[in-house]
Amino acid sequence: MKSALFAVAAAATLLSAIAMAQPPSSAITTAVADKTRPEKDTEQDASRHPAELIAFAKVKPGDKVVDAVPGGGYWTRIFSTVVGPKGKVHAYVPAEVVGFKSHPLDIAKAITNEPGHSNVEATSRPLTEQPPASTDNTIDIFWTFENYHDLHNSFMNGADVGAFNAIVFKLVKPGGYYLVSDHAAAAGSGLKNTEDLHRIDPAAVKAEVEKAGFVFDGEIKILANPSDDHTLKVFDPSIRGKTDRFVFRFKKPLQ
Repeated sequence: MKSALFAVAAAATLLSAIAMAQPPSSAITTAVADKTRPEKDTEQDASRHPAELIAFAKVKPGDKVVDAVPGGGYWTRIFSTVVGPKGKVHAYVPAEVVGFKSHPLDIAKAITNEPGHSNVEATSRPLTEQPPASTDNTIDIFWTFENYHDLHNSFMNGADVGAFNAIVFKLVKPGGYYLVSDHAAAAGSGLKNTEDLHRIDPAAVKAEVEKAGFVFDGEIKILANPSDDHTLKVFDPSIRGKTDRFVFRFKKPLQ
């Protein structure tokens, strides 16, 4: 009986792995191959594997996506092309970030005027300020890439990350997804290295997001790097672009 149960469990695990390894859709591959993408974006493709990550995130035409802390707009542009004219991309820049980094809101606003990206809306508000109630349960995918650790840092002025995740939970529709990718810190380090190394313990992220009500729905290890010993700052030239990164997908329950 035990062996039979083990076989069933193993089969379920295998099926889950196969599901997560499904190839990118034509909408995704077309968006990544778009010749209008800036060279500064395409130069990062080799280290970011955009087609695989967006397929894992289950982004599709017609979706509403939030790209939180979009930086230079790398993911915003691809999402915009994938979701198409019937979809929407919210390039969300927390008010705490505006002025701290180099004109991030201006960059997001500029993307809205680029050809083919009129479905992008640049938004900014304090991290834990409630958005309009009309947006509750409307977002298909809420995405943040290499920035979740920053939510805990001093320039966020002590913002409540738990309250932020609770807002994300309200925004995402039942059955929708919250994608978090970031630089991994050493196991068991918790939030210790968010400011000095710009890394975060994956277990700490999982605990915080699950506390908001999301259910862990899988991970993809395409950005993992076992040779990274997690001791260097992510901007160190010897490791920059090659850090050990995790990609977690969380799902909002249907009920």
